[in-house]
Amino acid sequence: MKYTTKAAEKSTVKITIKFDGEEWKAALTEAYMKTRHKYTVNGFRKGKAPKNVIENVYGKGVFYEDALNLLFSENYGKIIEKESKKYTFVGDPDVSLDKFEENLISIIAIVPVKPEAKISSYTGMKIQQFAYTVSDADLQAEIDKLLDRNARKVEITDRAAQNGDIVNIDFVGTVDGVKFDGGEAEGYDLTLGSGSFIPGFEEQVVGMNIGESKDVNVTFPENYQAAELKGKAAVFAVKLNGITAKELPELTDEFIKDATGDESVEAYKQKTTERLQANLDRRANDATENSILEAIAANTEVEIPQAMIEREIDSLVQKFEYQLMYQGLKLADYLDFLKVTEADFRANYAEQATKNVKSQLIISHIIEAEKIEATEEEVDAKIAEQAASVEKSAEEYKANMDPRQIDYIRSDIVITKLFDFLKANNEMYVEESK
Repeated sequence: MKYTTKAAEKSTVKITIKFDGEEWKAALTEAYMKTRHKYTVNGFRKGKAPKNVIENVYGKGVFYEDALNLLFSENYGKIIEKESKKYTFVGDPDVSLDKFEENLISIIAIVPVKPEAKISSYTGMKIQQFAYTVSDADLQAEIDKLLDRNARKVEITDRAAQNGDIVNIDFVGTVDGVKFDGGEAEGYDLTLGSGSFIPGFEEQVVGMNIGESKDVNVTFPENYQAAELKGKAAVFAVKLNGITAKELPELTDEFIKDATGDESVEAYKQKTTERLQANLDRRANDATENSILEAIAANTEVEIPQAMIEREIDSLVQKFEYQLMYQGLKLADYLDFLKVTEADFRANYAEQATKNVKSQLIISHIIEAEKIEATEEEVDAKIAEQAASVEKSAEEYKANMDPRQIDYIRSDIVITKLFDFLKANNEMYVEESK
């Protein structure tokens, strides 16, 4: 077996594999030995007929396809392994027969490879850096959530329903006088103002009194999930059974100590502000890194093989599938509910996948060009930091780590150093926003 490699179009490599006559004869014999049990020939037990007899009955080329597959499969992996220092193969080959002669069999494999990102510049640019600050409204929202979680529910008997109340209702919905699936319930608790019902429904319940019945007229949105109800006018016969309101506790030092363990309202506010700011700092850092990559991507040319995009789509779809699993849903059921094919669903991720792959190639290129790496001292320091957080010695903690965890730490250090380098070597300007 002999082979040659040659760079081809669209980030692919053309591998031409040649076999001589003896290799072809050996492959035919091997194909015969592995597949003869499939063929029935009169006068012979199944699997016992000689090769030439099977060829006479089924045709001379009966073993050709299997022999070609054997030649390719037995040699392709060895070639890929040998060429892996020169190329990074990223997908399955597109295989075709080039020459088919008695003393020469030639097979061509077009294989997608990791492309080279041609970056015109990644330093000396003016790039936006993001910074976010906790606002009074942010802090108040956290306080409101704390008070709401600790609210006491009180029964209301002396007034009509108001926004914010929890009303217990019976309802029956109809379209053109006909009931529809999911449009009927008894003893349903609804928080008025939550927006959980069809637009206009909750607003019409506001003002109702206990024991009162009323027809609520609404129109289903055009984007409603049930196709048969989209844009349809509906009438809900509603009866209000009861009203419950939330009574919020007073924000005092005593309440804060009982609810959170903090010593005072001021201590809680400071601790909460620090937590919110840490979250905003992470968000700002992510936005800044995306801003840097987008600026570099605008100066980058790269031919991305479809195989790399498909692989990234696989990853994005898998992440979404995991999110559904946490909600007790399956992707197939989700797509069926939306009446969307898997192919169309995957197509929605194509743009994001392409952007992600381009960013990955940019990152890989700069890391290699700038020789950015993580030293063993840096890795050990990070491991020691993690060990301290769980009150273990670095040696004990490291001994129980999976090698992939150490690889992740090393990669995280490299990425951090990469963006530190890019921030230091570009003109970063800040527009404080929210």
